[in-house]
Amino acid sequence: MALVKAVVYEEFKRTDGTYNVKIKVYHQKKKRFIDTTHFLSNRQLDSDLKIKDKFILQELAVTLTDYRKTITELGPKLTFMTCDNLKDFLEGKDEVVDFVRFCNHHIAALKEDGRDGTAKNHAKIKNSLVDYFGKDRISMLEINAAMLYQYEKWLRRERVMTRTNQLGKEVTTKKKGMKDGGIYPHMRDLRTLFNEACKLYNNEDLGLVKIKHYPFKVYKIGAPPKTKKRNIQPEQIIKLRDCVLPADSRAELARDLFLLSFYLCGMNAVDLYKLDRYDPTWRRLEYNRSKTEGMRDDDAFISIKIIPEARPLLEKYIGTLQARYSTANGLDTALSKGMELVRDRAELPELTFYWARHSFATIARNKCRMSKDDIAEALNHVDGEHSTTDIYIEKDWGIVDDVQSAVINFIRTLDNPPRLRIKTTVVAKLVNPEEQRKTMRVISA
Repeated sequence: MALVKAVVYEEFKRTDGTYNVKIKVYHQKKKRFIDTTHFLSNRQLDSDLKIKDKFILQELAVTLTDYRKTITELGPKLTFMTCDNLKDFLEGKDEVVDFVRFCNHHIAALKEDGRDGTAKNHAKIKNSLVDYFGKDRISMLEINAAMLYQYEKWLRRERVMTRTNQLGKEVTTKKKGMKDGGIYPHMRDLRTLFNEACKLYNNEDLGLVKIKHYPFKVYKIGAPPKTKKRNIQPEQIIKLRDCVLPADSRAELARDLFLLSFYLCGMNAVDLYKLDRYDPTWRRLEYNRSKTEGMRDDDAFISIKIIPEARPLLEKYIGTLQARYSTANGLDTALSKGMELVRDRAELPELTFYWARHSFATIARNKCRMSKDDIAEALNHVDGEHSTTDIYIEKDWGIVDDVQSAVINFIRTLDNPPRLRIKTTVVAKLVNPEEQRKTMRVISA
């Protein structure tokens, strides 16, 4: 049976001469201590450091009774709990989980793991909730089904946002309401955050559940909406490449990295950012794709052939992006702003950096007739369907080279189209040159 007791020890004495009263938890021959809000002076203690203040004793009696009742209610579960488990459970059983505080810790952990993209998406969710509630402390109990329905309506409306930019200044902007294509990933990421909080605070195996409600049983996110194709035509790739942009501008950066991504089989911006050096003697570029690195046994490793079109761009940007932008998120923001000007100059209605990846894949399939499996290999996708088979098959980078070569050669043929050959046939046995000119037939090859 676990025991709890209010104690004061000499080692609890502070520099101001007072002692913090702690609750000693004794279980499975180990002891742990829970801090209390009570600090006592020498006159409130006897010579053996026993508490003699009657008011404090009454206050502590309430706490101890509650703890003992909780321990009794645990029943057989207590057998499977360590002293640390019991201490944490008692300490936090009445604690209201602050969702914002949890999000901050979770986002920090994602960044430590190098998952900056996911951290950025989850930070957007947290900031949006702070805007919605108008406060930076949100109880988990406030994230409920009724709130989620109202929150979705709020997301669909135009709203004002205040954020701190990279220079530390507050910037207020108006944001248009979300459409279905934006609502789905936003609410999906909110559900992911809620699930992560449940994993941290609930131990369902022992029946220790701090977050007892699950609003996503009532509020259904539904299936993802069909997304519009995000690719541009091969001719538009040429037009984009040849558009004139201000030197050393964000627009030039966005255009150049878009092309570099296209040349390197849809390489993501974060992976370009993480490349800290480039050697002109390299024949291949090898890296681990950040987005899926932790999802695969091979750490999402890929080897891409460096084609002539990519070399000047690699020399220009690789190793310099880190000095220009302190984080990959900063580069993403610059690319987003730069692509706006690129769209105008190239006269393209829609375009983002990620369209380079989609355009590469679409051209590979629709114009070059490459197989979907080979395209997935070139894109370095996670293949859940064939994950077991992949264990037995050695990687052949020649497959990736074939897809890349097919796409780039197709673009090259558009850049230098073969001239139309004209064949002429003259009808013989004509009376004079004038008649001959009138009766000449030109047949196109």
